[in-house]
Amino acid sequence: MRVGIGYDIHRLVKERALILGGIKLPFHLGLLGHSDADVLVHAIMDAMLGAAGLQDIGYYFSDNDPQFKNADSLNLLKKVANLIKEKNYKIINIDSIIIAERPKIAPNIPAMKKKLANILNITTDLIGIKATTNEGLGEIGTGAAIAAKAVVLLE
Repeated sequence: MRVGIGYDIHRLVKERALILGGIKLPFHLGLLGHSDADVLVHAIMDAMLGAAGLQDIGYYFSDNDPQFKNADSLNLLKKVANLIKEKNYKIINIDSIIIAERPKIAPNIPAMKKKLANILNITTDLIGIKATTNEGLGEIGTGAAIAAKAVVLLE
């Protein structure tokens, strides 16, 4: 059994789609990043890679590489899943949390779980996604950013 942890944060800006867990959320701001900036998927990928003893997502998907400009993070997650499979690991479970003042995340969690489970070829009951606020503190608390943390257990 191997455990990995992941974290990601991106700034909210105008004229970008808000993508979390592979789902486009209706919101007037989106996350700024080289790819689609899906903080939840990025945190999960880093947790998976860490559990397998591999490099972080920046090593595999550099933000200096034009091929990843506006990349769909679900496609990157699929590549990470293949790296994990090549090392003969399987996902036992994923637990994660999205930290955002707004928009409300909870109504979108079932769709996120379904999307992630499909990409990872696991059942939705192996994926935990929670949402919380930062109680008005820091950049997340002022609504300037969204972050996510994830823990993955591999066998």
